[in-house]
Amino acid sequence: MELIVKTGAAPVLRLNPLDDVLIARRPLLAGEVLEQVGLTIDQAIAEGHKVASRHIDAGQPVRRYGQIIGFATADIEAGEHVHVHNLGMGEFTRDYAFSHDVKPESIKNEAPSFMGIMRPDGRIATRNYIGILTSVNCSATVARAIADHFRRDINPAALEAYPNVDGVVALTHSAGCAVDPVGDGLNLLRRTLAGYATHVNFAAVLVIGLGCETNQIDSLLSSQGLARSNTLRTFSIQDSGGTSKAIASGIAHVQELLDEANQIQRQPVSARHLTVGLQCGGSDGYSGITANPALGNAVDRLVACGGTAILSETPEIYGAEHLLTRRAVSREVGEKLITRIHWWERYCERMGAELNNNPSAGNKAGGLTTILEKSLGAVAKAGSSNLVDVYEYAETVRANGLVFMDTPGYDPVSATGQVAGGANLIAFTTGRGSAYGCAPAPSIKLATNSALWARQREDMDINCGEIAEDTMTIEACGAAIFEMMLRIASGERSMSEQHGYGQNEFVPWQIGAVT
Repeated sequence: MELIVKTGAAPVLRLNPLDDVLIARRPLLAGEVLEQVGLTIDQAIAEGHKVASRHIDAGQPVRRYGQIIGFATADIEAGEHVHVHNLGMGEFTRDYAFSHDVKPESIKNEAPSFMGIMRPDGRIATRNYIGILTSVNCSATVARAIADHFRRDINPAALEAYPNVDGVVALTHSAGCAVDPVGDGLNLLRRTLAGYATHVNFAAVLVIGLGCETNQIDSLLSSQGLARSNTLRTFSIQDSGGTSKAIASGIAHVQELLDEANQIQRQPVSARHLTVGLQCGGSDGYSGITANPALGNAVDRLVACGGTAILSETPEIYGAEHLLTRRAVSREVGEKLITRIHWWERYCERMGAELNNNPSAGNKAGGLTTILEKSLGAVAKAGSSNLVDVYEYAETVRANGLVFMDTPGYDPVSATGQVAGGANLIAFTTGRGSAYGCAPAPSIKLATNSALWARQREDMDINCGEIAEDTMTIEACGAAIFEMMLRIASGERSMSEQHGYGQNEFVPWQIGAVT
């Protein structure tokens, strides 16, 4: 899919010569004549929404980005608003063309550097936290009380002597018991917890249990090939003698770990050590025009110097998967992606749901209509690099380059899987104003439109809305995003970090029966 944005002075955007719709750059008034494109607006149309550029018969496909985003459910006249009232889903064949557009492997560009933290095993961290994980929901209160003791805004003295420690964070969840002890649900939770327990951005981790839960700590460790050590400690509330004693024990453990955790020093390292999780939340009609393709440009820059980017949210590539299979380095990789798509089709059918339920109320208010339209904009985050591998949820990412991880479209669940897989940075585009952070990986927020930037500046790191205003190119914005990735990876705090986001957004994917 090639995105062509030719704006000039027109109040609408034409994204591709094949498109049946134009995108409003500002609110359009009923009866307004757009001389630049030869249209009379039939009714008031909100900014970011679609207007028909020609007559479309009922049942005919409607294209945006040169791709099918749905089918007309009624006759649509030129100048008419195209949205949920006259555009719906329909069946059509996608040409997967496995590996047809794969680029020859090129010599990696000399990578710029960032100030990273080298761990004893050679891995590179972007942050230096002590983490507290829970085996079960029942130990969440204890975990949070321990972390709260070390919060700089509550108890400034607690970490005063440890300036190189970014913080002590408790990542709790609502699962771990009343599940099949050998089922997919528990296995998925354990894989996620193991990914966090070994995450490079943690200098050390405590795992706290209740004691009688299904997700026994010993079984958690053995099933994931983990062993207790000085930097991976465990205990349970019941063995500690109760809540207050468990909290005191946890505080003592953290206090013992702080001296060693503080003994780090940032040093210049190659950008190839960055693994960036790609997210979009609160998407709007501009997401696929500004922030997502700009992030895709930054991804291409990262991949060109040997780094890794993780595209996810399988329901939000549905209808655009054929654009990724064409870039898969092998048919096997492409087939792995399609296998995950088919799993989601069966999953939704089993649950009495449909993938087109994915666009939220906010997405639709922002101009998006079908999951096909949302997916075509979302996949732009992946840039134009080859797809080198496909991973299951929270699976450790070992490849370098652009990869895909199967996750739900719900941002906290999706990003949790990416971080468990090794992401040490998150890049998150939003058009409606998602508030989000992701400890222990810093999160960069990219606004898709300037109105959001002006309204919610305190939550946004970069304004990509200038692309739609012809004051910045996709390439220039991509370069700015890549440079910010390097700065944030070097220790500069993102807006979400400054607000303290990150602990509550740990949400492992829960599947399977709870009994």
